[in-house]
Amino acid sequence: MRWWDIPAIAALERVLFATDSPWTEPMFWSALAAGHHYVVWSAAGRPSDDPGAAVGPQADGPAHPENIVILGYAGLATGPDDADVQTIGVAPQAQGSGIGRALLRDLLRAAGNRAVYLEVRTDNAPAIALYESEGFARIGLRRRYYQPSGADAYTMLRRRPPPG
Repeated sequence: MRWWDIPAIAALERVLFATDSPWTEPMFWSALAAGHHYVVWSAAGRPSDDPGAAVGPQADGPAHPENIVILGYAGLATGPDDADVQTIGVAPQAQGSGIGRALLRDLLRAAGNRAVYLEVRTDNAPAIALYESEGFARIGLRRRYYQPSGADAYTMLRRRPPPG
């Protein structure tokens, strides 16, 4: 994710998480400033930290910010022993296309050998199925976690990969 992605990502966030206090542009700026691992999926078709690959459909060089078409985004905060999936979002028209899985796998690669935690709405069956298929297990329930909707969340964990 680059600074010029933030307005489009914040707009998509407002669509995807309208009832659950969507992240604001300053929140995304803060995540970037903190050095967290954030990626975008654009019409170009893959997650990347390279601005030329991460934005726009141009084949002859980096896209300009006005050409950004973001279909998904994801972020990961890492500590010495574990990591936390902060967000994954996929545009409504692109859901079910594999973008969410590709973004999650990018985050898992970035997490390396760390255990990875996340929260997911208990009523989001497609996301829960995705996370379980990638090795996450439910370890807890957080009542009224999402505000202001009051929706519950499962805490899920993907344990550290075994050494070797």
